[in-house]
Amino acid sequence: MLKEFKAFAMRGNVLDMAVGIIVGAAFGRIITSLVNDILMPPIGLLVGKVDFSGLFLSLSGKSYATLAEARAAGAATINYGVFLNTLIDFVIVAFAIFLLVRQINRWNKPAPAAVPSTKDCPYCCSAIPRKAARCPNCTSQLQTN
Repeated sequence: MLKEFKAFAMRGNVLDMAVGIIVGAAFGRIITSLVNDILMPPIGLLVGKVDFSGLFLSLSGKSYATLAEARAAGAATINYGVFLNTLIDFVIVAFAIFLLVRQINRWNKPAPAAVPSTKDCPYCCSAIPRKAARCPNCTSQLQTN
């Protein structure tokens, strides 16, 4: 059983998938940092010095100055600011992956089909060179194209 598991784990597809998941997770953390640390602060500044990650709605009926204060009090909150950050994070990750897959698909275009070098003689059905004017097998005169 151990030998079978080792053969399964060392198959190319499993290793490729594992590498893809690890790289994807690291890429996701980079994009999350890009959104939270680079993009959202200027956007928050433009819309009136708002920190999106601190936007919330308290469901307990009490008013709290910050999300941390509401959490410390154990209040139920709807954290729509965190949701906005996550939504923007997802859109950027999805767009970046779309661009990556699009580029890879451009690189992997199938090669154009090769023009065959032979054709069939219409009289004896044997394969002959495409440019032949006479069939070497039945000696029939052929149309050239």
